[in-house]
Amino acid sequence: MGKRFKLIACEVLYREVCFAVAHSKNIIDIEFLTQGLHDIEAAEMCGRIQEIADRADPAKYSAILLGYGLCNNGIVGLTARKLKIVAPRAHDCITFFLGSKERYRQYFDQNPGTYYKTTGWIERDQVNIESMPTTKMGKLMLDKTYQEYAELYGEDNACYIMEILGAGVKNYDRYAYIDLGLAKELKYDQATAKEAADNGWRYERLAGELRLIHNLVNGQWDEKDFLIVNPCHKIEATNKENIIRAIQIAATEPQQRDYTC
Repeated sequence: MGKRFKLIACEVLYREVCFAVAHSKNIIDIEFLTQGLHDIEAAEMCGRIQEIADRADPAKYSAILLGYGLCNNGIVGLTARKLKIVAPRAHDCITFFLGSKERYRQYFDQNPGTYYKTTGWIERDQVNIESMPTTKMGKLMLDKTYQEYAELYGEDNACYIMEILGAGVKNYDRYAYIDLGLAKELKYDQATAKEAADNGWRYERLAGELRLIHNLVNGQWDEKDFLIVNPCHKIEATNKENIIRAIQIAATEPQQRDYTC
């Protein structure tokens, strides 16, 4: 029998993670968090992940696995306490879908202005962001429909607000659907192609790669792809090719209150 791990992951990875776990030699207990978590302040996002990590029983698990990339610094400060944390070296979840940070970087550099779609981004996108009142958009009251704005501020102001919100997509001109061979009967690739055509954007279907997710749940943690954060260490962004590193926490830091290194 394999080892038992606790996996904390963004629900955008739901189908892909479940597929990999179903084929893993290890026993994986998964806890998915809402996609909307990405839209709150980084420290709050890290705090919510930390709470779950702290509840993991060291007598039950061999390690905590992280189904998150750096994600706008949302894992910066995440601390390993009684269990080590295994974190992929990834800027965001697109690395998971393309199989490596190198492939993502190459495609990103060659194709600026790309909006990526996957099963998770289609199934668990805007509705989850808008349902969280503490998100950045929610705090700014920028999470409403045109009709809701019209009722609050009048139609002229509603038009202006929607125009400003639409400016956020002006830097995009391409949709890329990352096909990992899952949910083919739902024809998400065709829906993405149609959405691209409706917007006057280019469309490309990319073959996805589950290598990174499989390696995460199977315990194949090559240092090039994964950071192992040992107890009494926390995650720090490097702004370099390795993306993240582990640093030892100081004895005076608040993270030490409830345990001893």
